[in-house]
Amino acid sequence: MDTPLQTPALTDAEEIVCDVLVIGGGTAGTMAALTAAEHGADVLLLEKAHVRHSGALAMGMDGVNNAVIPGRAEPDDYVAEITRANDGIVDQSTVRQTATRGFAMVQRLESYGVKFEKDEHGEYAVRQVHRSGSYVLPMPEGKDVKKVLYRQLRRREMRERIRIENRVMPVRVLTAGGRAVGAVGFNTRTGAFVTVRAGAVILATGACGRLGLPASGYLYGTYENPTNAGDGYAMAYHAGAELTGIECFQINPLIKDYNGPACAYVANPFGGYQVNRHGERFVDSDYWSGQMMAEFAEEVASDRGPVYLKLSHLPEESISALESILHSTERPTRGTFHSGRGHDYRTHDVEMHISEIGLCGGHSASGVRVDDHARTTVPRLYAAGDLACVPHNYMIGAFVFGDLAGADAAQYTPYDGELPRDQLQEAHELIYRPLRNPDGPPQPQVEYKLRRFVNDYVAPPKSGARLSLALEAFERMHDDIAAMGARTPHELMRCAEVSFIRDCAEMAARASLARTESRWGLYHDRLDHPQRDDASWFHHLDLYKSPTGAMEFTARPVAPYVVPVDGLAAVGGPSRPLGEIHPEQVATAGAREAAPVATRQEPAPADTTARPGTGTDTPATPRLLELLSLAEAEPRLSTLAPYLADADPTVRRTAITVLTETVPPGTGPALAAALADPDAGVRAAAAASLRELVETLEPEPSLRDGLVAALSEADPVARAAALDVLRALLLGDAALFASSLSDADISVRIEAVRALVSVDAAGELARAATADPSREVRVTIAKALATLSAGQRDDATPTGPEVVLSALAELIDDADALVRAAAYEALSTTGCPAPLAARAEAALSDPAWQVRAGAATALSLAAPGRAVPALAKALADPNADVRKAAVAALTRHRAIEDARAALATATTDPDADVRAYAARAL
Repeated sequence: MDTPLQTPALTDAEEIVCDVLVIGGGTAGTMAALTAAEHGADVLLLEKAHVRHSGALAMGMDGVNNAVIPGRAEPDDYVAEITRANDGIVDQSTVRQTATRGFAMVQRLESYGVKFEKDEHGEYAVRQVHRSGSYVLPMPEGKDVKKVLYRQLRRREMRERIRIENRVMPVRVLTAGGRAVGAVGFNTRTGAFVTVRAGAVILATGACGRLGLPASGYLYGTYENPTNAGDGYAMAYHAGAELTGIECFQINPLIKDYNGPACAYVANPFGGYQVNRHGERFVDSDYWSGQMMAEFAEEVASDRGPVYLKLSHLPEESISALESILHSTERPTRGTFHSGRGHDYRTHDVEMHISEIGLCGGHSASGVRVDDHARTTVPRLYAAGDLACVPHNYMIGAFVFGDLAGADAAQYTPYDGELPRDQLQEAHELIYRPLRNPDGPPQPQVEYKLRRFVNDYVAPPKSGARLSLALEAFERMHDDIAAMGARTPHELMRCAEVSFIRDCAEMAARASLARTESRWGLYHDRLDHPQRDDASWFHHLDLYKSPTGAMEFTARPVAPYVVPVDGLAAVGGPSRPLGEIHPEQVATAGAREAAPVATRQEPAPADTTARPGTGTDTPATPRLLELLSLAEAEPRLSTLAPYLADADPTVRRTAITVLTETVPPGTGPALAAALADPDAGVRAAAAASLRELVETLEPEPSLRDGLVAALSEADPVARAAALDVLRALLLGDAALFASSLSDADISVRIEAVRALVSVDAAGELARAATADPSREVRVTIAKALATLSAGQRDDATPTGPEVVLSALAELIDDADALVRAAAYEALSTTGCPAPLAARAEAALSDPAWQVRAGAATALSLAAPGRAVPALAKALADPNADVRKAAVAALTRHRAIEDARAALATATTDPDADVRAYAARAL
């Protein structure tokens, strides 16, 4: 800046008044704002960045980890699983809100235009990733979720109720009379002082992702979104709210040297899995929990490490599909990272490592204490998303609790008293103090030092001595933070974030010192208290700021469960006040008067996002600039039409983006027409937009006509997209779809297969089963035939199942092993009559392990007399996946004594998955 930033006077604050103040424009905050507005409240949404691309959701989302879809999972089963994963320390009433309301939230998001993967019949394609429960719902286009939500915020009826203030960072929640009455902060671009007078405040600022220091040493190279610096944790604490579970850290597996997840949730349904360097599966824990991370850490540190996400054994089709998801939706830079190292999933498995520590309710259990309506212990203060302690709540839980908070907070009107001057002064000092010392230590240096202490003394495995040294270091850091210098509003923001990180670091250290046991595997591993102690510590550990300013603790017994869980019992009872937790004596090594001992006793884990429609290399021509300005309005299709027909393909492509963001009437036909654009980039953009908006498009005749016309285009991208949308909107029939089975492009033929499944066209698919030259298409047909059979069991046409079984009988003779494997696997859905069961038994000796696994799966529906002896022999197969398939098939026959005996032998299998599934079956 040319002139130094001046500190604004306390009395110069800009005051904003609202019914409901939402702090944080990410997942939970956006939903809270929408729901509060729908309930009639005037809402103010504050975001320190820009709502269009803020929050963890904007980094990409490849799927939902906890979708409880009716018919595929039961809410009570999900609640029980989360209870077990959290070692019993859970408020089941909050988890049950996600379990029971999650499906309605999925449908609400769909109505907005969020796409979840579905099969050809329109059913949700839920996957089983853990050994119990099918809760994972993929989102192949999850990179667009935030864009869809922003589009909802900008609807005209929402604009009338929701005021969005981007680049405003709150630093404190204001309280008066024992309740929340607003917030105070500043503008991160101008430095202006801002106060808010509100009826209720909703904190939705995400996890504390910038707590531990990544192994790379980069401050912002964190597993979690690095902009989430614990703002809400600190604001809730200083407002007097209770936080809970802060000693239960978030630690995740990630790609070595890359700040992104290894994405087992995506890879496992394709056949990927986690192995040690010998290629052995080693994880015994059922859920991605602290116990699983303990097993993971032990394997990494052993001579069996490193640990890998194994993908190199997968066929080309699976690897290509994984690349399309992992290199775009989840982390766009991931492909570049692997390429820079000369690695390819076809030749290299992905080395995995362990992330830095963080605090996160949504992926662990560290957060602000809330009830089942997102209310904190401070009246009219709410918390939702990763900030709130609802263990393993993930994205759907963030939406659910944002919705709950918005609905409950909407009943309040603005506070009409005087805003507390002492709190305003404290916040003013926190914000602008660095301007008084512009040449002081810069924020990156102070933050690095702080987070290095976190790694040295707080990260697991923990000990009382190291945690005590941490508290000494964090106390000294008060002076370092006070001395930090800043010259710009952006630097003021970063300095404030360091104060939040320090608060969270102290909470993490004191809470870890207070819980004198080990629990949650790697998340809270105390070397000096290595055993779990349910007698003393089957409790939540709550912390809060006392009236004197000290951090105090309470041990709160777990409330009686609403869903019984075998092996765990919560009985409630009175809380146990613990008061302040003082550090141990660490100034000297042992007692001063003691002589040295001769033997050692061994003791018994800058905003650079481009505007929509532009790339970083796209010149901002006047034509583009005026088009982009329309994105902030509500343009009609007639307004955008000249841009859609512009001579410059860059303008046309950007017009597609603006059209997709604003969705005026007529959008569908306009996008379908763009599939015929002469420019490949414009056609690709139109295809992507049609798929993104398919849940919200009106299935009108003009749209159908445009899509049918696109089936004759030369570009296979246009043809494939047209088929996909025609299928999804039920705008086609068997004759139309069958005509594309002879298309020259594989991707188009696969879309034709999916479309034929949607209309139960068994005959057309059966005729194509062996005729198609592509292995990938034949595999798709084999899988599709199983779906058809399931859909036709009650069909009036008696020949349907016969046609399907006849086609599968031909496919199990296919020359390609993967086609044979898929055909055998399909028999586990269609049924496996005696002639085909005999062939499946013989196929257990096939040279290809994939075929042997498929044959074992087929025998799950064969007659027990043939199936059980054959499957028992398959338990000796040298390939672990074949043995795993045999265990799964025997599970269906476990009413037979011989099947149970065979399963019992598998409980000692050297492969972790095989023995775990066998134990679960018994």
